Amino acid sequence: MNKLFRNYRITVFGGSQPKPNEAAYLEALLLGKLLGELGFSVLTGGYIGTMEAVSRGAAEAGAHVIGITCEQIEAWRQVGKNPWVIEENRYPTLRERLFALIDGCDAVVGLPGGVGTLAEIMLTWNELIIQAIPSKPLIVVGTGWQSVFNVFNQELGQYTPVPGRNLLTCVPDIESAVQLLQNYFTKDKKS
Repeated sequence: MNKLFRNYRITVFGGSQPKPNEAAYLEALLLGKLLGELGFSVLTGGYIGTMEAVSRGAAEAGAHVIGITCEQIEAWRQVGKNPWVIEENRYPTLRERLFALIDGCDAVVGLPGGVGTLAEIMLTWNELIIQAIPSKPLIVVGTGWQSVFNVFNQELGQYTPVPGRNLLTCVPDIESAVQLLQNYFTKDKKS
């Protein structure tokens, strides 16, 4: 494992629906692997689907995997942390869990997902816009998010000034997201 980026933590948001061997799961597995090989620590929601795949890929690459779990989720859906979580940080509520994921990282990657993933991305974006958190990359992956944010900016863009819109980056694939992170943190190390 490359130790170049070992001081940085990447939060990954994504859906809980993907199953092993499905395309979305394999993409998340690849993201975890690539982040792990670069030495990044990875934070996920700690459960199934995308969270499991990213955790697994990162752990198998030798990275530190932090699962941010919560009692509210487990009361709603009978699920525990996935087996690739090395460090579990547990919170009583979904809100506390979400802020732990946002506050505990140096960058965020949003993979395809549903309403929960959209909420996570939007809250992170808003926290960046109002400077409630330090500046950090917010990268969303895939044509689905590209379409969502294109429509959002076309129909409601007047409510988000261009500097705010520029705090969210859409990329077509996992490799592009990882390259952006490498570029950002390589520049950060030189500063």
